[in-house]
Amino acid sequence: MTNLADYTENLLPHLLRSSSPRISRRRVLSLGAGLGMACMLLPHAAHARRLRMAIVTGGTGGVFYPYGGGLAKLLSEHGNDIQATAQVTGGSVDNIMLLDAGQAEMGFSTVDSAYEAIKGRPPYDTVGPQKIRTMAVLYDSFLHLVVNASLPIRRVADLRGRRISIGSAGSSTEAFADRVLRAAGLDPLKDVTRDNLSVSESVGAMKDGKIAGLFWVGGIPTSAINDLALSGQPALRFVPTGGELAALEAAWPGIYSAFELPAGVYRTQDEPVSGLGVANLLLVPEAVDGEFVTRVLNTVFKNLDEVHAIHPEARKLTLAGAARRTAVPFHPAAETFYRAHGVLA
Repeated sequence: MTNLADYTENLLPHLLRSSSPRISRRRVLSLGAGLGMACMLLPHAAHARRLRMAIVTGGTGGVFYPYGGGLAKLLSEHGNDIQATAQVTGGSVDNIMLLDAGQAEMGFSTVDSAYEAIKGRPPYDTVGPQKIRTMAVLYDSFLHLVVNASLPIRRVADLRGRRISIGSAGSSTEAFADRVLRAAGLDPLKDVTRDNLSVSESVGAMKDGKIAGLFWVGGIPTSAINDLALSGQPALRFVPTGGELAALEAAWPGIYSAFELPAGVYRTQDEPVSGLGVANLLLVPEAVDGEFVTRVLNTVFKNLDEVHAIHPEARKLTLAGAARRTAVPFHPAAETFYRAHGVLA
């Protein structure tokens, strides 16, 4: 098995660089999945070599990256011959495609993006249904809508005619933002000028006065938003989005929830903000071997104190919370694990 894994590591980059029109990138990634996942799919493979695994996360300004980095360190130290590394990505959509293609073994995503993925809906319609499953439910993210406080923007509908960042192209932030804009009666393609920026880029654009506001889906506090608030350039207003929940629930039942941002999470945010939340999942490829899933979950929950020290959002992880059912099914081994621990009926 070691020779196969090493062969795959050398072969796949060569194939991806190939200019042959007969080999599509999708086909190459599928081939890489079939070879590169072999060590994961065979029950005995985890004991044949030190298992090298990638955890795909998100941008450095969000929560997914430090959370993933902390999990990688934990698994490498306590995971019984696991060598894990965290990788910076564009977020949920990138992560899911990498998992489906066999280029990563674990990854973070919001539940709304993962649900669209398993159905093969936009932005996954060009690649088809993605074969991913839930390993654990981690925490709920808050939809930040942050605007320049000098502007008369106090509700979502007031964004009409404004230039805003709606998240990286194809990200879960973009999908969530577009849905909220529609719920507020705006056409997200016509009624606002949209910039597709990462959260770090959005903060820079706000500081430079290039945009009136930004959307960002992330845990609290998000470091990039915290940096913007601390800078005071510009002074910020957190716009409530909770009023759009009813319209969202009618269109996408069971995906979004009410989420109040407590007062004082960010500088000058002295009042609680009525908002929206979405669950964050730790995903694995559907075909990954159950023994690997069980090893990871055992390691995480036997070292939960260390997990809680990774980030404030990581403190929310509990065994019962991880077993909360969502629109994205559990991997069978995860379901067995939670049932054996009495937290899943």
